[in-house]
Amino acid sequence: MSKSIKELIREEYVKCAKNPIYFFRKYCYIQHPKRGKILFDLFPFQEDVMGELDEHQFNVILKSRQLGISTLSAGYSLWMMLFQDDKNVLVIATKQEVAKNLVTKVRYMHENLPSWLKGETIEDNKLSLRLGNGSQIKATSASGDAGRSEALSMLIIDEAAFIKSVDEIWASAQSTLSTGGKAIVLSTPNGVGNFFHKTWQKGEIGDGWNPIKLHWTVHPERDETWREKQTQLLGEKMAAQECDCDFISSGYTVVDGELLQWYEETYVQDPIEKRGFDGNYWLWQQPNYSRDYVVVADVARGDGKDYSAFHVIDIESVEQVAEYKGKVDTKDYGRMLVNVATEWNDALLVIENANIGWAVIQEAIDRNYANLYYSAKDYGYVDNDIHLNKGFDLKDKSQMVPGFSMTSRTRPLVISKLDTYMRDRTPIIRSKRLIDELFVFIWNGSRAEAQQGYNDDLTISFSTALWVRDTALKLRQQGIELNRKALSLTSKNSGVFKTSSAQAKNAWKVNTGKGDEDISWLL
Repeated sequence: MSKSIKELIREEYVKCAKNPIYFFRKYCYIQHPKRGKILFDLFPFQEDVMGELDEHQFNVILKSRQLGISTLSAGYSLWMMLFQDDKNVLVIATKQEVAKNLVTKVRYMHENLPSWLKGETIEDNKLSLRLGNGSQIKATSASGDAGRSEALSMLIIDEAAFIKSVDEIWASAQSTLSTGGKAIVLSTPNGVGNFFHKTWQKGEIGDGWNPIKLHWTVHPERDETWREKQTQLLGEKMAAQECDCDFISSGYTVVDGELLQWYEETYVQDPIEKRGFDGNYWLWQQPNYSRDYVVVADVARGDGKDYSAFHVIDIESVEQVAEYKGKVDTKDYGRMLVNVATEWNDALLVIENANIGWAVIQEAIDRNYANLYYSAKDYGYVDNDIHLNKGFDLKDKSQMVPGFSMTSRTRPLVISKLDTYMRDRTPIIRSKRLIDELFVFIWNGSRAEAQQGYNDDLTISFSTALWVRDTALKLRQQGIELNRKALSLTSKNSGVFKTSSAQAKNAWKVNTGKGDEDISWLL
């Protein structure tokens, strides 16, 4: 006896409700960029992903480009909405337009279902689809309060590695998922240290997330010819980011990620000693009294969000021999810096003089530290050629300001010095803390800065150390010392041998107080 239409429909409905893959293959249409309207016939790797999405509550997907994972997420959302009541799906992406694309895929699939599978449509627009059974999907752009106060059944965060406020989004949405809601966080990589990278790392150690890695080779229709074409189209770096699922080679770090990995494997060591009230003063060597050192310090703003940090660098070998990163008040920090610099052979002490840095510098001045760094007041930045052209007028204290001036003009030069030194693999970096900061020190437009949620205190002080080291070596060859000791050798009072800038052009003319006198007869 043949079955009635109603019985056949009932059987098909049950099959679809039980098996999303069956539902996709049999009834879901998608828009293929080349083939047009086609049934969503999953590749084997997509079937595997679908199984994992259905099995696990929290899924993080590290993927190559154009693998159909957004389409798969759209299909899974529609399946959940149709066959379960009161399901609330939220899609978040870098821009509303991107999030809207996934909702559009859901709407397209729903529109092309047979009438007996379609849900009653209550609301249908570019940003949302709401059905009569209470289920809905909405799209929104990334903002700190996205997902807040939403009772979510599933949260989809598309291109999560490129959303700046994604940490806040996850923090606000997580509580609404605590009753059993699912999360799908998917993206191509974008460097290390961001929310997506940290979430992936949690997945790798089994900390609440199920990791799914989809290299470009999982797609059965791609081969090496396709991969080479991507390099031609996108460039080597962008193609690696979009295809290879490699966090290190992706992103826009100031210092290349692979180079930082080399540094970490080659030079990074545990300190031989940890000192200080907080144990954050790390040493990799003891002071060698036959060597010259520079101590370069960055001072915390004082708002509790950043740290005070300094490095001790061997000037000749450019080796990091000690480092500090911690939270300490300005007076204690000033005293600490003087003690440290004194211990390291009366090292050249360089303190950034912006804002609160003056309080630290004042401590060094009050304690009469002789080797405090000074920079040119008139120019606001240290430039080798300017220093050398000005010659011994640099010893006129009235033209100098204590500390290092980090300005809009000096900062790009300091960052450039970091890039140059690191590319040449000149510095010897021992600190894992510094390497970790460099991994999240990125280009944000034209400005180099720490990724959102991270600090760059060690990075900036280290970059300054490289700049000052280069400057100090060049000036030392000219017999010029940019410190208090050298400056104190010259008095402001008129004297027999006071030399002006114009007179420096003729070293055999001096002002005796009664006019210029030619002393070449001494020869």
